[in-house]
Amino acid sequence: QVQLVESGGGLVQAGGSLRLSCSASGSIFRINAMGWYRQVPGKQRELVAAISSDSSTNYAYSVTGRFTISRDNAKNTVYLQMNVLEPEDTAAYFCNARILSTLYTSRNYWGQGTQVTVSS
Repeated sequence: QVQLVESGGGLVQAGGSLRLSCSASGSIFRINAMGWYRQVPGKQRELVAAISSDSSTNYAYSVTGRFTISRDNAKNTVYLQMNVLEPEDTAAYFCNARILSTLYTSRNYWGQGTQVTVSS
C-alpha cells in the first residue's frame, strides 16, 4: 500500500508565497513522474506542474515564472514553491505520482488534497 500525504496549504494574501510538500510512503520500488494538480468547485482538475524522474519539468502557462516544482528522491517527496500568488490560484491542490511497487507493477496515486486560498 502506498500513501501520498500533502502539507503546506493555507491562507495567504495576494503577492505572498506558500510551499507545498507531498511525501510518499509504503511499498515503493521506484517513483517515476510526480506532479501537482489543482481543482476549484465545478471545474475539472488541471495540471499545475510536473517533474519526471530525471527532474525535467513542465508547467501550466498560468503559473510559469511564479511556481517551481522540485523533488527529493531520497525522501520520496515533491515540492511546489508558489510565489507571487494571485486570487486565481485559490484551489484545492492535489499531489500525483506514478509509483512502482515492484519492477512490474505501477499505479497512479493521488494525495488527499490541501487547500490554498489567496485573498485579494
